[in-house]
Amino acid sequence: MPSFSIALSGLQADSVALNTIGNNLANLNTTAFKRQDTTFEDLFYQQIGTTGANESMQVGAGTKVSGTSTDFTSGSLPSTGKSTDMALAGDGFFVVEKNGVQSLTRAGNFQLDSFGNLETVNGEQVMGYGIVNGTATGNTALGALQLPIGQTEQAQPTQNFSVTANLNAAADKGSSYQTPITLYDSLGQKHLATVNYTKTSDNTWSYSVVLPDGEAGTTTGNTGTLTFDSSGNLVSPTSVTGISFSGLSDGASDMNLNWEIAGGSLGGKLSQTTAASSNTAAPQDGFASGVYQSFSVDPTGVITATFSNQHTVAIGQVAVASVANQEGLVQTGNNDYRTTAASGDAIIGVAGTGGRATIQDQALEQSNVDISVEFSDLIVAQRAFQANSKTVTTFDQITQDTIGMLR
Repeated sequence: MPSFSIALSGLQADSVALNTIGNNLANLNTTAFKRQDTTFEDLFYQQIGTTGANESMQVGAGTKVSGTSTDFTSGSLPSTGKSTDMALAGDGFFVVEKNGVQSLTRAGNFQLDSFGNLETVNGEQVMGYGIVNGTATGNTALGALQLPIGQTEQAQPTQNFSVTANLNAAADKGSSYQTPITLYDSLGQKHLATVNYTKTSDNTWSYSVVLPDGEAGTTTGNTGTLTFDSSGNLVSPTSVTGISFSGLSDGASDMNLNWEIAGGSLGGKLSQTTAASSNTAAPQDGFASGVYQSFSVDPTGVITATFSNQHTVAIGQVAVASVANQEGLVQTGNNDYRTTAASGDAIIGVAGTGGRATIQDQALEQSNVDISVEFSDLIVAQRAFQANSKTVTTFDQITQDTIGMLR
């Protein structure tokens, strides 16, 4: 008698294959979805005798699903224009957490809640590293990332300023020139200061740093002499400290300034050549108060917030995880994965290091499902199902014919 279990095992296996293909097609537009394949293996064999050459004669018992494999190749990364959207260019996963349970995901369609927490659409917090002294080190404890929504950045008074300018060496004695420079006090008030230069002799100029009349009560340390060599290079001084404006008209604290004349962190430089006197730049390190406006993410995951005063501040760094065996991860829905003994523990670190993907801001990874491939696989699985169905009906007919012989 024929064994219906053989054909039924084929139907069951083909059903799993059809379900896998159907799931791939259903997730054609799911962010960062990874397609799966179903693989089969044969079942045990029954020995029904031997041949004259003493070779075994075996009959198989059917098939079963041996596993499903996931294709982790990257999908395309189209731009979305949304700063909360992020995509991973390479291997790795974002680290998310909810109720103390950590998961991994490739889907970077994040959003901000009312408190500025960066979250997935399912409310999982996006994890990352803090900033130490304005620098992302990737060495802090892993924690939830939060944007300063609605927050106002305190003003920073100017402490250092510099000037990049050229003074005309051919100018007559007594000639003067000016460099305007913007300074900020402790209240964030802008002051349009002026650096005045007056030529006193060859290669020598006097200077004074002043505020407009009425803006300061007392000024100290704001005058001196600039000396250049015969090649037009500044000889002295290389910096001026102790410039102070006190009794400011808006009630701010005294302004205490350092002028980085030659180089320094602001990169200014004074020179003297026969070219016309000119100003190139006058950088300084102060700024007014500002309200949070937006944020951006660089390839290493550093999140930089921009305020209405155009000042930018690094506020965190998105973490990226890798695992030894991606195939060992288990899918838990909501675009999430969990580690297992087969995958190995997640190794969490900085994007772009240790083989981890870099981060592409304002982009989303698309599903890697190829509809043409799925339709082709669907036809094959359908034909296999039909063939096994035909086997069932054939076995049924043989069974009916056998029973009829006994009547």
